[in-house]
Amino acid sequence: MDTIRSRRSIRKFGDASVEDEKIDIILDAGRWAPSGMNNQPWQFIVVKDGETIEEVAGCTTYGDIVRSANLLIAVFLDRDRMYDGTKDTMAIGACIQNMLLAAHSVELGAVWLGEILNRREKVNQILNAPDSLKLMAVIAIGYPVERATSTRKALSEIAHLEQYGHPY
Repeated sequence: MDTIRSRRSIRKFGDASVEDEKIDIILDAGRWAPSGMNNQPWQFIVVKDGETIEEVAGCTTYGDIVRSANLLIAVFLDRDRMYDGTKDTMAIGACIQNMLLAAHSVELGAVWLGEILNRREKVNQILNAPDSLKLMAVIAIGYPVERATSTRKALSEIAHLEQYGHPY
């Protein structure tokens, strides 16, 4: 619970490179996410090259965040492994959350970029991803320059007992 409660989206990173061992931990966490029928519908492309990062940065209005990171992980839904679009999309969300928590657990910062999906075809082209892969997110990762703070709604605002409108 401490990891869940203390993780924040980090949007500014230092210059230090992320060690391969930490990348492996993040990827491993992603692959252990639950998926319907254990179909594991994800594929990852790890981006460490500065020129490639710059090209990907050009695909989003949040390019400064992307440029600040020295590691990107593009997360794809593998259409060839799909069996149910909704369940597979939820599995990808669980996969990404696992990766964000793993990054935080090894003292890295990360942010889940979604707006970049508006240019998913261009990102696929840059990363030479086959048509069977649908970009679901790009995770920007690095050593955080600063830690953000956040709040959450009270459970009484979002949890209901038995029926909507009955406070939990």
